Amino acid sequence: MNALKCIIRYIQGTLDYGLHLYHSSTSTLVSYTDVYWGGCPDTRRSTSGYCMFLRNNVVSWSAKRQSTLSRSSAEAEYRGVANVISESCWLRNLLLELHSPIQKTTLVYCDNISAIYLSGNPVLHQRTKHIEMDIHFVREKVARGQVRVCHVPSRYQIADIFTKDLPSVLFEDFRDNLSV
Repeated sequence: MNALKCIIRYIQGTLDYGLHLYHSSTSTLVSYTDVYWGGCPDTRRSTSGYCMFLRNNVVSWSAKRQSTLSRSSAEAEYRGVANVISESCWLRNLLLELHSPIQKTTLVYCDNISAIYLSGNPVLHQRTKHIEMDIHFVREKVARGQVRVCHVPSRYQIADIFTKDLPSVLFEDFRDNLSV
């Protein structure tokens, strides 16, 4: 019964919120991805989160615990990048089948410099063999020009709302950016 009270207290102030979609002439796909490395106190598994915008409208989002333990924040972040790129490929293919293809490169914003470096570096290091499949997948998409992984300062990392506790002001700012 205690958990139910917490849930009711949480949603009580959100009854007026909903997902708003707006018309836009731009045809872009932009994603933000972030990971809370080792965030689970029991298993030390990381929590991944992302949000994906199509024409300025959030169309896909996720927050979930990673299935494997990461030995570094770069590894955890890179797994998050691979996950959101996989989702963007699915969405691009869906739009292609609906005769509304995305012509522009998908932008993926990540706040981890090491993960961004791994996405474009053609040299496979011994330290990254355990994430080799993700590396090849992401690099292939980058090399084909379908995806570009870019840096975003943590202050503008909208995906933080899915992975960690935030100060109220930042939470409200990110929530507004999601058009909720």
